[in-house]
Amino acid sequence: MAGVKFEQAMARLEAIVGELEKGDLPLDESLKIFEEGIRLSKNCLKVLEEAERKVEVLVQDTNGKKQLRAFTSDDIAVPGSAEDS
Repeated sequence: MAGVKFEQAMARLEAIVGELEKGDLPLDESLKIFEEGIRLSKNCLKVLEEAERKVEVLVQDTNGKKQLRAFTSDDIAVPGSAEDS
């Protein structure tokens, strides 16, 4: 599982969801691919968390000095928020 790329894991997850939504699989096979999906999901989450830690943003403090700091979910602009107007 460790050598699976993020995009490959996401594609397999989408395939698993499709298979489970059809509802044609026997219970034991459904459980097997469900467990595979959970493992893939955890792997993808780990990759995303690592990527998030690597992303930094350049911010300017009140004195005009620019500094690098880690990107957080608070940096995402929400359309329609007060900051957009």
